[in-house]
Amino acid sequence: MPDTDSTNADAGHRARMRARMLQGGGDAFHDYELLEYLLGLAIPRRDTKPLAKALIARFQSFAGVIAAEPRDLKRVEGAGDAVIATLGFVRAAALRLQRANVYGKPVLAGWQALLDYLHADMAHLGRERFRVLFLDSRNVLIADEAMSDGTVNQTSVYVREVIHRALDLGATALILVHNHPSGDPKPSRDDIQLTNHVRDAARVLGIQLHDHIVIGREGHASFKALGLL
Repeated sequence: MPDTDSTNADAGHRARMRARMLQGGGDAFHDYELLEYLLGLAIPRRDTKPLAKALIARFQSFAGVIAAEPRDLKRVEGAGDAVIATLGFVRAAALRLQRANVYGKPVLAGWQALLDYLHADMAHLGRERFRVLFLDSRNVLIADEAMSDGTVNQTSVYVREVIHRALDLGATALILVHNHPSGDPKPSRDDIQLTNHVRDAARVLGIQLHDHIVIGREGHASFKALGLL
């Protein structure tokens, strides 16, 4: 049977958190407090502060928790399906907001919005993911597709698949993107080799490779800015 006093205390604590949010917004909250309130939506009759702190300790930050994969979240005691689903909704909502600043607009004119979107989506992934942004003749994003998910330190990407997909979509330009789970966005030798292969294959068909962006936890690397393209 639930402890009535404890349940009432939790409800009172969350009511005070709601009042703080309404009065001052979210900037005054610590990361664990924001997460604590979200977890309370998933498991309302429980003190969620210990779980919030445990998740942040495990995944290093609020963003790391939101981006964590379900199988990794499940390794934290107390993080069941309700918690995982709630965090998934938060992640989906955040990405939907970021995506709205990118889709249907000239990508090169809104470069920072694109970087913000990619960082939110990929910076905290636990394994490497390779994706391609397909652009039309006005450099408007027409498709954003994951082409390969790899292990912690490598992903298999087939140049032919990238080019075939570009032709299917009628794309005239590409931006390659992948993340480094290590956190360091510095391009590797394999990254450079892959980029050169895609660039050369695309050029033959009149498709331009604008950039290859490597996302890390603390920033990104642009092949264009580094003089590698």
